[in-house]
Amino acid sequence: MMKRTPEPELMDAPEQARAYAEADFSEPNRLFVNLFRELVENTEAGQLIDLGCGPGDICIRLARVLPDWRLVGLDAGPNMLSLAQTAVKNAELQSRIDLVLARLPDELPGKRFDAVISNSLLHHLPEPMVLWESVRTLAGPGCLVQVMDLHRPDTPKEVDAIVDAHAADAPEVLRNDFRNSLHAAYTCSEIQAQIDDAGLSGLTLSRPSDRHWMLQGKLG
Repeated sequence: MMKRTPEPELMDAPEQARAYAEADFSEPNRLFVNLFRELVENTEAGQLIDLGCGPGDICIRLARVLPDWRLVGLDAGPNMLSLAQTAVKNAELQSRIDLVLARLPDELPGKRFDAVISNSLLHHLPEPMVLWESVRTLAGPGCLVQVMDLHRPDTPKEVDAIVDAHAADAPEVLRNDFRNSLHAAYTCSEIQAQIDDAGLSGLTLSRPSDRHWMLQGKLG
């Protein structure tokens, strides 16, 4: 089993942020949104927070398919959040999506939410329990939770194969970031141990793609 290699918490250099915002993440983002739609089916609309919202694509997609929900996108990168603000404005969704510049865990909104989501944030954090503790802090009664991130392959050869399969035509800065992120990602067994330590019950762990894990459910 390949050991985890951490990477920097923020990918917010202007070149990185711009390349990330312009990249085609439609496949995993669509997967994330479709699975969340299934999770909220037959649930009353409420307020949702996206931890590590990046350039805002998932917030925008969710706002379009869940028109009765209010959303907050939180990110610690000012360049990334600036790109999200532009995207939200262009989508004419400023009235339903609030964007907040904040770093976990010290700058969380002082309120609780009906849903907490996060995509591809965990592997950037120096201490993974920061995310799970933030989820507990932000979760209201019966909160829906959906977290997705990359799954660390067993070998460097598998890393290269995944990068070639899913980022063959991407700019080199994105290919390098993708490769580093796969090395920094956690495995399902590591995620299960983290949520057990955090006392988060009612969540189901799965593998929705060849390179992702997904944690989803309603907190007990």
